[in-house]
Amino acid sequence: MDTRAAFVARTPREGSLLDLGSSDGETLRHIAELRPDLRIYAVDKAGQPDRYPPGCTFHRADLEQDALPWPDASMDAITCMHVVEHLHRLDRLMDEVSRLLKPGGRVYFETPHPKSLNLPSARTLGLSIPFTIHFYDDPSHIRVVPVCELEVELSRRGLEILGSGVSRNWLFAASHWWFRWGPTTRRRLTAWIHWIGWSAWISARKPCPAPIHATDKVVP
Repeated sequence: MDTRAAFVARTPREGSLLDLGSSDGETLRHIAELRPDLRIYAVDKAGQPDRYPPGCTFHRADLEQDALPWPDASMDAITCMHVVEHLHRLDRLMDEVSRLLKPGGRVYFETPHPKSLNLPSARTLGLSIPFTIHFYDDPSHIRVVPVCELEVELSRRGLEILGSGVSRNWLFAASHWWFRWGPTTRRRLTAWIHWIGWSAWISARKPCPAPIHATDKVVP
């Protein structure tokens, strides 16, 4: 029913999950509710760690410049949702994702779909509440990062692409038909952008090394 939740649900029992760009912690709280067994880590340039789930380990960092403090191959899962469109460069972020994932570990990216460039601006619609509809309604957005670019960056670092597509919560999307005739509220707008598919996602996995069999010959 929800692409994010489906990714989180597949994380190994009592595994480690790192969220990059945790902002106000809303997504982290949903993750902790869905999987209270996980060890959760968070990174943000600013962040609001006082609003993060209890036990969450927070590190403040610039994802365009800084190395992260955890050792190689220490994370079972990494999420990075609505971050890449705020960055000028992706190389440091992608290098750290590849370094931190365990063999078999998975990463999930979510970012505005290119179709957001063709939508009306919230300002031109005269909305009374702040909401991002057109890509540049958010002044901190730098550029659209299409899924095909993320696929190239992940593949370049040896990660296997698991899938990609339009990100939706289908319950929110279905509720669009309930809210569409009502007043313009944040809930109504959220239902609408899930209906139209405002975000795109891609997921990848770090390959496991091939097993060494006793019958394999060793060449001196």
